[in-house]
Amino acid sequence: MSKRTWQPKRKKRMRVHGFLKRMSSANGKKIINARRAKGRKNLTVSVGTK
Repeated sequence: MSKRTWQPKRKKRMRVHGFLKRMSSANGKKIINARRAKGRKNLTVSVGTK
């Protein structure tokens, strides 16, 4: 049997899709602002504490 395709990593997920990553670029800020304007409950991916 081969491994499943989804091998979750919290740190990797936050570094790729997290709030700080979004805010570090102009286009990322546009994404955050668009989600705020739409009224999103979660602006970026949130991973609970360990």
